[in-house]
Amino acid sequence: MSELRWNPMLEEWVITATHRQDRTFFPPPDYDPLAPTQPGGFPTEIPASTYEIVVFENKFPSLRANVGEASLSPTELTPVAPAQGVCEVVCYTPLLNAELASLPVAKVEQLIAVWADRFADLSLRDYVKYIYIFENKGREIGVTLPHPHGQIYAYPFIPHIAERELSAANRHFERTGRDLLGDILQNELEDGRRVVLENAHFVAVVPSFARYPYEVHILPRALRPAITDFDAEERRALAEILKGVMEKYNNLWNRSMPYIMAMHQRPSDGANYDYYRFHIEFYPPYRTPDKLKYLAGSEAGAGAFINDTHAEVTAQTLRETSPHRI
Repeated sequence: MSELRWNPMLEEWVITATHRQDRTFFPPPDYDPLAPTQPGGFPTEIPASTYEIVVFENKFPSLRANVGEASLSPTELTPVAPAQGVCEVVCYTPLLNAELASLPVAKVEQLIAVWADRFADLSLRDYVKYIYIFENKGREIGVTLPHPHGQIYAYPFIPHIAERELSAANRHFERTGRDLLGDILQNELEDGRRVVLENAHFVAVVPSFARYPYEVHILPRALRPAITDFDAEERRALAEILKGVMEKYNNLWNRSMPYIMAMHQRPSDGANYDYYRFHIEFYPPYRTPDKLKYLAGSEAGAGAFINDTHAEVTAQTLRETSPHRI
């Protein structure tokens, strides 16, 4: 059962999805539900003997295209709405022990084409207002399936963080005539200390306002509101810098780094967002090789993040770390 319940204190929707309590949780080592189904073998989520990249609807979705009746009656103060949307799984490779960082640039470029295709397709559904492409990597993030994969959520509303970013960008544009993320990027390039990696079309930085010690944002040099706006050369450059950042993470402490990869782009509600710039944010949970950055009292209860490091220092550390597989 999925439905949206309105939080009047924070003015945001909460998704309830009670059926997800029964979702797959670390299956036995000899069973990988995201591997290809082998002839004579136990059926998996993917009924093919191999694949390059595969996208399919989540077996335990938080949002559904076809929704039933709500379990709670709405009130004027606490509205209830159908959790109508789409939740998709994106498997990058049939190999269990691979990961996005270890794949060739050409494969990452192929994945970007898949992301763009899904963004375009899901945008056509009239109930979809925002498409969020992301990857949860690592047990520390809460991943329960070790096979490398990402997800796509197509929401029937604009999520709170995206809405705040869009509002800030719109106010900045109305005040200055420039896009906010473009000005942030220009400030980072002029300062230089927080730049981690760059190429002809993209720049990776630890922003001055980073909330996580090794947080990295990837921004395009040109104003592009969505992943569908990139040409072939830009997609290749995005693949190169994505792989470079992820390899730096793995090389930082010589082990696979967990992270949340969050893609922020314009909504799909048909409005004009020419003032907003596509970008990707990475949130690794570690602050040292053996210490996690927990979201504790100040972060979870007050919404005020405390960063134990300076972005200039962590950016220098990442900049000096090899972007190539060691």
